[in-house]
Amino acid sequence: MATSREPSVDSIGKEIEADEVRIETSEKEDGLPAPGPSTTKNVGAGDAALEILQDGSAHYEVSEEEDRRVLRKIDFWVMPVVLLVYFLQQLDKSSLSYTSVFGIVQATHLVGSQYSWLTSIVYLAQLVCQPISSYLLVKLPIPKFLFVNVFLWGAVVASTAAAHNFKGLVTTRFFLGVFEASVAPAFITITQMWWRRREQTMRLSMWMAMNGVTGMVGSLLSWGLGHISDRLQPYQVIFLFIGLLTVVVSPIVFFVLPVSPAKAKFLTREEKIIAFERVRANNQGTENKVWKWEHVWELLLDFKTYLWFSLLFLCTVPSGGIGAFGPLIIASFGFDSFNTILFNIPFTFLQVVVTLASAWISTKLKVKWPIIFCLCIPAIGGVAALLTLGRDKHERGKLLASYYVISFFTGLQPMLYAWSAQNTAGHTKKLCTTGIVFVAQCAGNVVGPQLYTTDEKPYYHRGLISNMICWIALSVLTVVTAAYLAFRNKQQEALRRRLGKAGKVVDRSLDSYSERKGNSEGNEGEARNDKAFDDLTDIQNEDFIYVL
Repeated sequence: MATSREPSVDSIGKEIEADEVRIETSEKEDGLPAPGPSTTKNVGAGDAALEILQDGSAHYEVSEEEDRRVLRKIDFWVMPVVLLVYFLQQLDKSSLSYTSVFGIVQATHLVGSQYSWLTSIVYLAQLVCQPISSYLLVKLPIPKFLFVNVFLWGAVVASTAAAHNFKGLVTTRFFLGVFEASVAPAFITITQMWWRRREQTMRLSMWMAMNGVTGMVGSLLSWGLGHISDRLQPYQVIFLFIGLLTVVVSPIVFFVLPVSPAKAKFLTREEKIIAFERVRANNQGTENKVWKWEHVWELLLDFKTYLWFSLLFLCTVPSGGIGAFGPLIIASFGFDSFNTILFNIPFTFLQVVVTLASAWISTKLKVKWPIIFCLCIPAIGGVAALLTLGRDKHERGKLLASYYVISFFTGLQPMLYAWSAQNTAGHTKKLCTTGIVFVAQCAGNVVGPQLYTTDEKPYYHRGLISNMICWIALSVLTVVTAAYLAFRNKQQEALRRRLGKAGKVVDRSLDSYSERKGNSEGNEGEARNDKAFDDLTDIQNEDFIYVL
């Protein structure tokens, strides 16, 4: 691996311990200056990368083979844990919808909107706990914090089997929300930490696609567990099995998931340098354990914050309602419990396909807004069809097809997660932005199920009409957000010129390896990205380029 301004890191002859804060190897041994007061930035004030890169100003050229080798290692060690935990979270949270077709409403004597509140209360708890989770994610090692939460929510789901009325169910669902509040913010932070912006969309979509995988596995699992007839009710068997599964698997998070690239035991010192160089062009940093209030104030004054909040709220109002009432909507077409569970599988399969296909197209086009806009259109059409069609037996095929078309909306949330994550820098600001996004998601998921009630079956007019309005508003706001980000890029370009830098530069964080090595026409030069690991926000760092 050649270097542009420092000796090659190929000459590094030995690894250092992953948890070392200072590099003890001398310049004579490895070609890197030993850290000291004159050459090293304050690690506490900057990024965890400075433990390895020292002052962060030296750039090391990474070959394509080295880039791919380190990426394979990161994918192998980090992604499976992320996918597993998100799968378990969605399985546990969705367990209520599976039990809805196996008589939980009747067995626990739920009336009126009580079933809706069993879904809303999870997100209400997450909303309340989100500020605390954001703070703890800055202060605590993510793997340990996640492990505790995964273990506890598994125990809560298992204990839900003992609930026999609304009071017991709502209590356990509340604590489920408390312990699940950290998952999505932690995973967005992990995605920003380990992968280049070009790679983030697909990785984030992969763990979000576990929603669909959960739907398929959970439906088949519930179908099988629902046949068990013993002293326990079918809904109790489902809660008990799913909860205990999570408890048993949770230690994997503690023992496998690394804290950060600087402390990853599966990477050599040379590979850690490569890992950091890979994400330098992101200008987002990796990790910092210092809470910075200036990042919080900037967040509150940043117009983007309110755009992300609005977009996620409009996205999750429909997903919250359909997520809770999806099986009941299918049942309203005239199917029994077991057929309802089976007919839910194609919907969740389409969810996986749509989510991953959207991410792939977005990565190729290097933009988000056209994909988000286009995903709204089929969902609007599917709802319009459900509102128009009757519920006679001969309409079942059309009703199922219309319901499956709605599944395009499931690609929206991962795209919006990726869009907001890729346009934010500064560790505290990143976590707080994720917190704001997650608060919007929780608020939408609280409201969404309340727009549906079991009394409105089989048409669910109020819920479906409100979903259509949300998707129309979302498509319009997507265009507004893209225009604002284009405006901010113009401002960044003007600022670079005032500072004597190249104004119009290419965003290499969105390029493939071959594109990174080429020259892009119409650009004035290359961004140096010297401040990539200074823990600066996107507004503070003039080299930051916003993703449309």
